[in-house]
Amino acid sequence: MPVATVGDAAEASLRVTESTIDEFAALSGDENPIHLDEAYAAETLFGGRVAHGMIAASVLSAAVARLPGDIVYRSQDLSFERPVRPDEEVRATAEVVAELDGDRLRVETTARVDGAAAVTGEATVLSLPHDGRETDER
Repeated sequence: MPVATVGDAAEASLRVTESTIDEFAALSGDENPIHLDEAYAAETLFGGRVAHGMIAASVLSAAVARLPGDIVYRSQDLSFERPVRPDEEVRATAEVVAELDGDRLRVETTARVDGAAAVTGEATVLSLPHDGRETDER
């Protein structure tokens, strides 16, 4: 499998549902009522229930994982630009914008809802060739 290079890009998407939010809360332990309680959330600056920001960030991770090579995250910064609400679709893109030292690459990441940026950021990843060796399962 080839490695990623400058100009390579990948996409991923996810429709966020109330069930997605509930399952993420159970998995992560983040039970903030802004995410889980419509009546509570209606009284906040969001005016209603919103998804965990890390749900949208996970769609960024899915896009990064679709770049060529075996992708290994080294770092990711995130800026949360707008909330994601139930029944919205998050569309994420990851584009390799620079080669750094060694096998490291700089990747611009953006998650959008209806064309508007919801989460933006920059990742540093390794893109390694996949040599096909089987792992030692002990």
